[in-house]
Amino acid sequence: MFRIEAEVDRGRRDLLRSRLRDTNTAASPVLAALRGTPGEREVPLHVWAMDTADGLAGGLVGHTWTNWLHVTYLWVDAAHRGTGLGSRLLAEAERIATARGCTAARLETWDFQAPHFYRKQGYEVVGVVPDYPPGITEYTLTKRLP
Repeated sequence: MFRIEAEVDRGRRDLLRSRLRDTNTAASPVLAALRGTPGEREVPLHVWAMDTADGLAGGLVGHTWTNWLHVTYLWVDAAHRGTGLGSRLLAEAERIATARGCTAARLETWDFQAPHFYRKQGYEVVGVVPDYPPGITEYTLTKRLP
């Protein structure tokens, strides 16, 4: 018999994460080899664009893990869109990631956001989730880095 509970519990969450990590490590020689190495940890990567008044004109937030860059957020203020700022932010993140040893990048975007922008930057669609959320399509894109 089991008792099923639905509640937010950080202690159980951490225990679950630890047990899943142990299970995954036991099942994957690649993940096992990462254990205890610097590549095991996610390293934050942030790139900011400040305007002449020191306001936030745009930015990119992500992290590197193993040999991948993961772009979590990329945003450019409406006043600066179309100026190439987004391309500059992305290129700088890719440059930093490459210096960290990354050979690939990944990100998610919605259909109304920037899938065409990322394709112009050399990203390829590797996954599509329709109706996530309802009426919107989510894309996962990747790119091989030099």
